[in-house]
Amino acid sequence: MSDAVVTIEIAAEGYAVVTLNRPRAMNALSRELRRELAQTIDRLEADPQVRVIILTGAGKAFCAGLDLKELGEQGLRNAPTGQSAQEAVQLDDPVRSIGRFSGPVIGAINGAAITGGFELALACDVLLASEQAKFADTHARVGVMPGWGLSQKLSRMVGISRAKELSLTGNFLFAQQALDWGLVNRVVPAEALLPQARALACDMLSVLPHMLVAYKRLIDDGYAATFGEGLAIEKSRAEAANGGVRAEDIEARREAIRQRAHQQATTR
Repeated sequence: MSDAVVTIEIAAEGYAVVTLNRPRAMNALSRELRRELAQTIDRLEADPQVRVIILTGAGKAFCAGLDLKELGEQGLRNAPTGQSAQEAVQLDDPVRSIGRFSGPVIGAINGAAITGGFELALACDVLLASEQAKFADTHARVGVMPGWGLSQKLSRMVGISRAKELSLTGNFLFAQQALDWGLVNRVVPAEALLPQARALACDMLSVLPHMLVAYKRLIDDGYAATFGEGLAIEKSRAEAANGGVRAEDIEARREAIRQRAHQQATTR
């Protein structure tokens, strides 16, 4: 196994598989791993050949959150470098880097995603979960407030009451219940997780390249606004983009869509 804390596989189809690679530590987010993951995502954003990312973990866990042993040794206010560990966490911020990636990020959640690992999962655009996946928010038990968006994102995904139940107890949410609550898109056997994530990446890569980026941005920007503001954003961008689309291009694309629908129907 590679000694690198993050491994990267770039597929010819145009996606990259990024794997957290500290399996003996349940892929806990040490400062080295946080920094390397953030830098890896930023490098992939700058690579025109990579338009979709699959994020997963090595071993039995997706990510056990921040490396509490390392933070305990540093202390939250007395890091050896003169920075607080909390400041270091914010500087080495993989969640912010994921947010800067312009294409879709698919989370392939292979095992436990706990606290900071849960926040890492919530930074992804789509979540596929292994049957072994489970999620927990233990911020209230550790005594540290979330800083990567969990308190706001989770309630918007599963509802405020369910989010409060999870965050104010620290209890685990297992894969099937995560599916029932709408947190994950699907639950699959462990051996099918990466193949299905790869297939989903290829489906995304089959749309028009500029639309993959622009439509994702439209959804995200509208979701962050009020409903009325979101409608206005959509209308403004449609007016700006659609005027340059030619009728003959649309017809050619419609034919390709019909052929794809036929292929999907015959392979089911």
